[in-house]
Amino acid sequence: MTSSVPEPAETADKTRLYDIVVYGATGFVGRLTADYLARHAPEGTVVALAGRSASRVETVRRTLPSAAAQWPIIEADAADEEALRALAESTRVVITTVGPYAKFGLPLAAACAVAGTDYVDLTGEVLFARQSIDKNHEIAQKSGARIVHSCGFDSIPSDIGVHVLHAAVAADGAGELTDTTLVVSSMRGGVSGGTVDSVRTQLAEMKKDGKLRRLAARPYSLSPDRSLETDFGRQLDAQVVNGTQISPSLRGWKAPFFMASYNTRVVRRSNALRDWAYGKQFRYREVMNVGTSFASPVIAGAVSVGLGAALVGMTVLPRKLLDRVLPEPGKGPSTQAQENGHFTMDVYTTTTSGARYRSRVKADGDPGYKATAVMLSESALALVHNRNSLPEAAGVLTPATGIGDALVTRLQDAGLEIWARKE
Repeated sequence: MTSSVPEPAETADKTRLYDIVVYGATGFVGRLTADYLARHAPEGTVVALAGRSASRVETVRRTLPSAAAQWPIIEADAADEEALRALAESTRVVITTVGPYAKFGLPLAAACAVAGTDYVDLTGEVLFARQSIDKNHEIAQKSGARIVHSCGFDSIPSDIGVHVLHAAVAADGAGELTDTTLVVSSMRGGVSGGTVDSVRTQLAEMKKDGKLRRLAARPYSLSPDRSLETDFGRQLDAQVVNGTQISPSLRGWKAPFFMASYNTRVVRRSNALRDWAYGKQFRYREVMNVGTSFASPVIAGAVSVGLGAALVGMTVLPRKLLDRVLPEPGKGPSTQAQENGHFTMDVYTTTTSGARYRSRVKADGDPGYKATAVMLSESALALVHNRNSLPEAAGVLTPATGIGDALVTRLQDAGLEIWARKE
């Protein structure tokens, strides 16, 4: 470790005023997260709300259930490193929903790494995650902090889905995972303005810098050491796949899943951080169901082309034009639309012994809003209340490697369907 790595702050819990600070409480997902904690946090959990404007945070607090009425309010701008340092040192866990994380996320993650404070966020930005790994991993290992990115729809269903799949295979002594595919079997929900803004920010960075484009395109861009990974050759994120290639029980063609280019890298990082416990022959991809009719291959192809066209459009079209048709940051669907949302993700694998296994992660509620608020909140609550069940790890981690079985149990108790079994 070089001398440029800061010394971590004192990490004893007695120095902390709060169990959880919700940073970004005035944003759409921030409000949903605060509301969930007010309704479901175990008695005695000390929660504070934070944002760049104390008055706006106070306005949000008045809309929350009565349990939040006396929650403290912290004012901290995302660019004020001193305020973020004080925030990080005041709490055991930080939840942040303030994105795009490439613009606003790194100072807070860095402050938590130095302070020995656990941290969870919602990022789906590969460039930000890579930057955080490079800056914070060694510091957090030294301080004992768990910096756990991607604790919402990006990328808990993917990461936890493979985590429980591996656990089932290991329990049966059935070998290691080889070809593994996540299939979005069903999904209903909208795309948030914050997600759109994050995508646009990352695309703008990639447009300016060829090195960043190549980094984002690498399948192991979040792995600790690419040289130690098995070389499978080219691994495409945008694939059209026949269901029978995934499992004999699947029918129809599958289209590329728009979040695969991020989720796959998180899952591969989990494998590497666990010393390739899933297997050195573990290959992972994500696709989505488009039906089983005779037209399914055409639909799958059209989805693939449409995703590519959308990314090109967000890169080259004027921002003012896009702002007319894309959702704005901080805005989201109605309560009824959130209630009507849902997702079901099935992960299929074949092991080195030839056995076939499947896992499922399923939830009610709009994936990017209601369900994400549950996953994010329960991630933080696990870090507070399930310390003895957490993996022995510190650094910049993933949901599987930083929280693991404790998160699985909490999510199941919160109503998510999570299981794995032999096919």
